[in-house]
Parts: sequence; C-alpha cells; structure tokens
Amino acid sequence: MDFLRPASWEEALAVKAEHPSAVPIAGGTDVMVEINFGHRRPEYLMDLNRIGDLYAWEVGEDTVRLGAGVPYAHVMEHLRAELPGLALASHTVASPQIRNRGGVGGNLGTASPAGDAHPALLAAGAEVEAQSVRGTRMIPIDAFYTGVKRNALAPDELIRAVHVRKADGPQQYAKVGTRNAMVIAVCAFGLALHPATRTVRTGIGSAAPTPIRARAAEEFLTAALEEGGFWDNGRPVPPSVAGQFARLCSAACTPIDDVRGTAGYRRHAVGVLARRTLAWTWESYRGTARTAHRKGGAA
Repeated sequence: MDFLRPASWEEALAVKAEHPSAVPIAGGTDVMVEINFGHRRPEYLMDLNRIGDLYAWEVGEDTVRLGAGVPYAHVMEHLRAELPGLALASHTVASPQIRNRGGVGGNLGTASPAGDAHPALLAAGAEVEAQSVRGTRMIPIDAFYTGVKRNALAPDELIRAVHVRKADGPQQYAKVGTRNAMVIAVCAFGLALHPATRTVRTGIGSAAPTPIRARAAEEFLTAALEEGGFWDNGRPVPPSVAGQFARLCSAACTPIDDVRGTAGYRRHAVGVLARRTLAWTWESYRGTARTAHRKGGAA
C-alpha cells in the first residue's frame, strides 16, 4: 500500500486523477476500521489532513457549507442552531475522540446505510460538492446513494464540502442501538419540518440497502397538516395522523436480518421513531408558534 500526502487541494485532485483507486482518508474512523480488520486493502491511501480548507465551514443566508473534514464535534458546538438535526445525529456518533476526528465527508464517502449523518442530511436537504480536475458538480443528497456502500462519485472525484439547508423549523434525530453511542445503529430516523414551504422531509438509516426517505409518508403528512390547517392553528397532530405517518415510514423500509436485529424489528422500530420524532418536532413548532403569536399580540 502506497501512502500519498498531497499538500493542497489542487494536488489532491491531480493525485486522484492519476490514481483513481486511491482511497482518501481524513478522520480515518471508517477507512482504518476496514483496513485493520482486513476488509479492505487499497493500492493507494491518500491523506487529506494537510488541506485546511476541508476543515472550514461557512454559514450563508440559506445554507451552511461544511468542509468534508469538519468533525462532528464542531457541528455540535458551533452549528446547533443552523443544523439541529445533524447536531443531534453527531451526538450519537461513537466516543468524544471519534467525534473530534470523524466527519460528514467520511460518512458520505463510505456510504454505509448505517452511517449516522445520512438521515439528518436527507431530512434537512443537502447537496454534495464533488470536484475533480474536470471541474465541480453539485450532487443532490437524494441522488447520492446508489447502492450498498456505493455513491455517485466518479472515480476521479473527491468530496470537497456538503451544503446543507439551514433549519427553518424544528428537526429531530433518533436511533435504536444497544446504547446511545459507540454502536452501529439498528435503525435511525431523521425528521425536519419546513414551515416556509409547509413540507416535511424524512431520512431513514440502516433499514434499506441505502439511506432513504419515506416519500409516501412525507406526502401524507404534508397533505394532512395543510388540509387540517395545522400550520396556522397549531393544534396537536391527531393520533390517527401520527399513526398513519408511522405506518408509512415503516412500509418504506426494506431491511434485512443481521446480527444487530431482524427485518421485522427494524420496520417496527422505524415506525416508533417516526411517531416519536413527529411528536417532538411538532410540539417544538407549536411552542414557537405560540411565542410568535403572543409577541404579535403584545405588539
């Protein structure tokens, strides 16, 4: 195995063009596990740690641009308000040491269906900034996952950053595992309310060959909230609506049996997480709406 250590982003792109099979490594929290267990033996390993731009982030008017190497710990500390779902997901990642090393770029590069960041990125709405010597392209998160541990990157492309929409409403994330951290998720669920467009988005992990959205559930809940006037009146979501949303989320899954759980358990657990996160996000939305109403009345 040859170890490559480019000093700049331009050099990294040139190296990747010359050696398309080179595996990039920054935090190493996924790649090194595979190498240490003998599951992977790349011909070239490309260290990106000297490229400072990958560890920077920028908060724009509508989106946050996260460098591919920004560690989870920084998302938790600095971007909780802008990216609450991703910050919650970051809390569940392994140990403090790993949260200080691992980042979203590595999760995307590995593209494991159990990656903790994926449900939050799907629910929030993200784009992956991929670059090569040929140029830059933005890949919508919905088109990024192409199969089990496969993504839409071309052989000569590297992930430079992830662009995530700033939260315009409450977001939640939850996962099922034998404990809160230091564990691969049995399943995970992300939910984001988008009051500006009166829509909802979901993200499901570890319950299908790739991270997925429960689109039928999103469409159902979006229609139910609109038809019932819930965005305006702030009433609690009826149990019948919450129950159907949970059932549709479960139905979106195509899980497998493995050492962490059965397919049936995963479907059931996703439904439970969907119902819980809906309750949490909607209660948060109602609280915000009541506060805004009181301020408006006082004015």
